[in-house]
Amino acid sequence: MFLLLPFDSLVVNLLGISLTVLFTLLLVFIIVPAIFGVSFGIRRIYMKTLLKIFRWATLRIERGAKEKKHPLYKPYVNGIIAKEPTSLEEEIKEIRRSGSSKALDAPEFELSDIFYFCRKGIETIMDDEVTKRFSAEELESWNLLSRTNYNFQYISLRLTVLWGLGVLIRYCFLLPLRIALAFTGISLLVVGTTVVGYLPNGRWKEFLSKHVHLMCYRICVRALTAIITYHDRENRPRNGGICVANHTSPIDVIILASDGYYAMVGQIHGGLMGMIQRAVVKACPHVWFERSEVKDRHLVAKRLTEHVQDKSKLPILIFPEGTCINNTSVMMFKKGSFEIGATVYPVAIKYDPQFGDAFWNSSKYGMVTYLLRMMTSWAIVCSVWYLPPMSRQPEEDAVQFANRVKSAIARQGGLVDLLWDGGLKREKVKDTFKEEQQKLYSKTLVGNHENRSRS
Repeated sequence: MFLLLPFDSLVVNLLGISLTVLFTLLLVFIIVPAIFGVSFGIRRIYMKTLLKIFRWATLRIERGAKEKKHPLYKPYVNGIIAKEPTSLEEEIKEIRRSGSSKALDAPEFELSDIFYFCRKGIETIMDDEVTKRFSAEELESWNLLSRTNYNFQYISLRLTVLWGLGVLIRYCFLLPLRIALAFTGISLLVVGTTVVGYLPNGRWKEFLSKHVHLMCYRICVRALTAIITYHDRENRPRNGGICVANHTSPIDVIILASDGYYAMVGQIHGGLMGMIQRAVVKACPHVWFERSEVKDRHLVAKRLTEHVQDKSKLPILIFPEGTCINNTSVMMFKKGSFEIGATVYPVAIKYDPQFGDAFWNSSKYGMVTYLLRMMTSWAIVCSVWYLPPMSRQPEEDAVQFANRVKSAIARQGGLVDLLWDGGLKREKVKDTFKEEQQKLYSKTLVGNHENRSRS
């Protein structure tokens, strides 16, 4: 027993030294840079190194498949059906031209017209442009994650060893480090905002609150090894406005809040999330709603209007899609935030899925599973564009204004602009969509009849 004491003492000393060194490294390279908003460029060197490894792994897979004559899976980036942007009227005329001897603009129904709707229905089943927006974006190259590779199989000893080494690095080194950083960032956020909340209102409290929020969100960004490129920072949202952005993941909030100071809008939760909400609202005027209040559109609009009318209050951060989309497109914006007459600051967020998929498929993964997948990815790489502020025009209604903002975000982020409601992920198609197609077809028939009568 006594002979073991020196060995036990040695282990304790080594453990103490290791923890001291680890804490010092975290303090010098992560926490202090987060406080001052600077970076040593280590993450970008890490990203460039990963890119070279990914290229080599992809070339090795392609060469190995060619040698063994195995077909390679290639994702359909633009869909599996080639679609031409033509109108209903043009397509029905084309069908009538090829299969009918009647006049092309005959004002009555023809049996051949149903082929247009049958074809559209089959195309939608085969290549549904809505459903595929709620699944992970497919990659053309392998990023050494078996979850993203359809060609994953034994190719060579070197490639297998490299993949195994990647698993060890991600789960045994990066995961514990990221968990420690996330715990540090969240703990500092709760403690810091609670302390600041006891200070009297004034510039000093606002200054401290802003820098506590920025510091903690930047630590959380580093917990994901997030590499973010911000563009056009002169267009960042200002007080009294509304910041709207496309929505891919819950971490969208952290991505934006690490570069700006926002008032959040959301429902009050319980548990850990509720504790964080109660802490941050003491230091910053966030807009939280009770569960019973969320469905009251008029109450929500009133609270938001009161907030934006006070030009001293922070810009509100809103994701008007209302659900997470896989970062290949932007879906319909809810009109509520565009009805209150505030200046809108559009923001486009585009993630690079090569290093890790940021999309949260909430119908497939719970929050804990999703965070585990995020923290065991290589990194989160994204670009953020701040677009010039936009205001509602006199002749615009809220829906038209929302669509104009959505189009600007989609265009800047290189995303597909869709008119569909993201709520279709969990709900059936509304009858209004069906009625719209019926009205369009009726208008085509009536319009043709009116044109013949005039001639």
